[in-house]
Amino acid sequence: MCTMIVEKVKVEGSGKGSTGWFALQQANVSYDHPFNAPYEHALNIDFVNESQGPSARVAVELSESAARELVRTILSVLDQAEAGGHVRK
Repeated sequence: MCTMIVEKVKVEGSGKGSTGWFALQQANVSYDHPFNAPYEHALNIDFVNESQGPSARVAVELSESAARELVRTILSVLDQAEAGGHVRK
């Protein structure tokens, strides 16, 4: 039995939902039973703007291996962008 794990983080960016683009304010990251993905447990990420209501949400459910590969890829791309002078610290 797995206890749901949830972390919230403030984010800045844009997400595209069913009604179009909206400003992102927060990401809710959890490890729990997914709603749709065919796994017992998944890493679930909800990108949200709570001030705009439930339609301002983009949800993702990933397998553990896909989530870890995504993290590695994000870090690799950011490292390459920084090395190329495209990212300021």
